[in-house]
Amino acid sequence: MAEEMKQCCTCRHKETERADDLQHDLTKRLNRAIGQLNGVKDMIADNRYCGDVLVQLAAAESAVHRIAEIVLQDHMETCVVEQVRGGNVEVVDEAMRLIKKFM
Repeated sequence: MAEEMKQCCTCRHKETERADDLQHDLTKRLNRAIGQLNGVKDMIADNRYCGDVLVQLAAAESAVHRIAEIVLQDHMETCVVEQVRGGNVEVVDEAMRLIKKFM
C-alpha cells in the first residue's frame, strides 16, 4: 500500500520559497483553524446544540477558505507567473481549474 502511494503521488515543490511572513501567517491561520475544528470535535463529544456546532463549523470553514485564497493568490503571483515567463502557458489552464474549485 505504501508503495502504491509513492507511485501515485504527484507532490511538487515551489521553485521559489514562500516569504517568511507569508509562511508564518499561513501557519498561524492553519493552527487557528485546527483549534476551531478541535473545538467542534469537543462540542460533538459533549452533545452540544446542533445550531452552535454549525456556527462553529461555518467559522472553521471560513478560516480554511481564507487560507486557500491566500495560497491561491501566492500561486498566481509566483508559480503561475514564473511558468508563463518560462513559456509554459498551459499553467493557466491549471490555475483556472484551481479557481473553479472555489466558485
